Amino acid sequence: MLGLGIIGWIIIGGLAGWIGSKIMGTDEQQGIFLNIVVGVVGGLIGGFLLNLVGVDVEGAGIIFSFLTCLAGAVILLWLLRLVTSRR
Repeated sequence: MLGLGIIGWIIIGGLAGWIGSKIMGTDEQQGIFLNIVVGVVGGLIGGFLLNLVGVDVEGAGIIFSFLTCLAGAVILLWLLRLVTSRR
């Protein structure tokens, strides 16, 4: 995902964050800015986890980058739900 540039990060991150928030049921609580942040951070999390298991994520293409962001966004929102539900 690093090769996409900042505009690519924002577009793919925003879409992945929005779809991830729909999957996790948090869309009403988030705005567009938070969806972008969740998607971009999710991309970093997803890329890190895939690198740990030996998957080359740099040259995989835009669809794989989107799916990586989406999976990372869902993981991030799930972790946030765990942390906030214990209060």
